[in-house]
Amino acid sequence: MNPPATPLPAACPVCLAAAPRFFMHIGGFDYGRCDACEATFMLPAQHPSKEAERAEYVLHRNDPLDEGYRRFLDRLARPLLARLGRAGEGLDYGCGPGPLLAGMLGEAGHSVALYDPFFAPDEAVLRRSYDFVTCTEVVEHFHRPAAEFARLDALLRPGGWLGIMTCFQTDDARFARWHYRRDPTHVAFYREATFRVLARRRGWQCEFPAKDVVLMHKPAR
Repeated sequence: MNPPATPLPAACPVCLAAAPRFFMHIGGFDYGRCDACEATFMLPAQHPSKEAERAEYVLHRNDPLDEGYRRFLDRLARPLLARLGRAGEGLDYGCGPGPLLAGMLGEAGHSVALYDPFFAPDEAVLRRSYDFVTCTEVVEHFHRPAAEFARLDALLRPGGWLGIMTCFQTDDARFARWHYRRDPTHVAFYREATFRVLARRRGWQCEFPAKDVVLMHKPAR
């Protein structure tokens, strides 16, 4: 296997473990793999620009009136709501242009703030803390996942919940043909093992209530 055209980072961008290895060159892109957390990632030098990201995002058609889209988001909303109990304050982190999930959680009595670097860029919401934070189809876009997960930790109050939905990577043999990889804005790919490592390092509890969904609980003080 030929070495990548661009150098590997010294540390895994997801968990910061040292010395990730080259994994695959496909479609003009180079990917690395971390043996500590099992994440796969596009080499940072090949990440899309902010302009290219926004151009891709505006093509997405997530219609809030689409019942199929609502059922898709319900895979995260239902188990999260079951764990939240009382009405609380949350943040939909990476909400995109059509924040349906925030509306669904609002229907259940919760107050949900919005943040998205392209569509809801009010950083004042990042200076508060929350009972829960949601990231649906977001973490695969993180250019600096370790820093983003540190931010999410800081946004959560003790006893809070972090809900993530992303398509988990499973079979390396299918990675080259995987539809999720072919989205040019997807630069980080996670397995169940990846989230278990991230949870363990922060002392969070971690569970997988539905396909491609992980809930992490930050311990109360």
